[in-house]
Amino acid sequence: MSRLPNRRSVRVGVAGVLLALVAVGCGAPGADSPDPGDGGSKRIPEKPAKPVTLDILDVAGNLQLTQGMIDAFVKEHPDVIAEVTYSKAPAPDLAGKIKAQQQAGRVQVDLVLTGTDGLAAGIAQNLWSSMAEHQSVIGTPDYLEPAAEMQKLAQGRGTAIVYYPSGPLYEYDPEKVAQPPRTPGELLAWAKANPKRFQYADPANSGPGRTFLMGLPYLLGDKDPRDPVNGWEKTWAYLKELDKYIGVYGSGTTETMKNLASGQVDMIMTTTGWYINPRALGTVPQRMRAGHFDAMTWVTDAQYAVVPKGVDADTMSAALQLVRWMLTPEQQAKAYDDGYFYPGPAIKNVPLSMAPEKSRATLREFGVPEFDRWIDTFPKKPSLPADQQVKAFDLWNREVAGG
Repeated sequence: MSRLPNRRSVRVGVAGVLLALVAVGCGAPGADSPDPGDGGSKRIPEKPAKPVTLDILDVAGNLQLTQGMIDAFVKEHPDVIAEVTYSKAPAPDLAGKIKAQQQAGRVQVDLVLTGTDGLAAGIAQNLWSSMAEHQSVIGTPDYLEPAAEMQKLAQGRGTAIVYYPSGPLYEYDPEKVAQPPRTPGELLAWAKANPKRFQYADPANSGPGRTFLMGLPYLLGDKDPRDPVNGWEKTWAYLKELDKYIGVYGSGTTETMKNLASGQVDMIMTTTGWYINPRALGTVPQRMRAGHFDAMTWVTDAQYAVVPKGVDADTMSAALQLVRWMLTPEQQAKAYDDGYFYPGPAIKNVPLSMAPEKSRATLREFGVPEFDRWIDTFPKKPSLPADQQVKAFDLWNREVAGG
């Protein structure tokens, strides 16, 4: 395993990208010209004049959940999409990549699959076409209530396609942690007694890190869990104290999982999916266990389909039809996958019994029945809106990791 970076080194993540974008202040060049996704002069046809090639960029690991849905659409609708090309990139690179293409007047990415990080980056810089203007094509998804709340974060610029109640959960080696913590206070005491044995990843580049950050204000009883600047006094004090006993912060979740598996640390932050999937893949030993804090509040998460401004009308038509297809119950059932985003479906009435046999077999072996009980038991709150995430990540970088 490669040597971990010094914890005081300059941290480059989504927060830095977003702050740079916000500092620029203006929309992407060409954003004021007619755009088929923003009610411009080009009418969106019911179907393309001829089948299109759709270039899809994944910055969230979303294809693990949705590529089967997409490939099935192409097979069933060759008159809409002739071919799909797939590419992947880190979320912090997304906004710069799309902005550069828009500046050049040549948008090469037709559809982006992203988490809240890339979604927020594009909203901050006005990079995404309006999906709300074409809701009649997409239809009205019968979202689960928490997924409907996550859809609001898209501000009409994206469509939630998968959802899960993320965390904060923690994962630990039961051979090293005799009594798992039940409260943040007990976690802090354990970290103090076992310095450098607890780790979480940079919240700007990690779902478990992000849900830990956003879940603490609820656990600690902060004044306003939706306001990281003026409402998180207890959270920032807690994280600064915990910082004293952390050796390094992971650059991403995968790094923390590998460190847990190799014995470099004994406890990390996780989510439902990040607990199930790495064990199913063999990245993390099966003996590892997951736990929750008493009286927790789930911080929910979602992944979205967004269309960059600048795509032509035929391509927009194809993308909208694909998104509609992905939100049907039969396709949503594929989101169970191998537990990566457990449960996964964003809409109602998609039980595990509808999922492919491979998914059902994986979850029989590696799933956690208690997760379903915890999901039903504890309240759920959506992730912070884009602008508040920017502020939270920046404060964490400066006040905690940079302190």
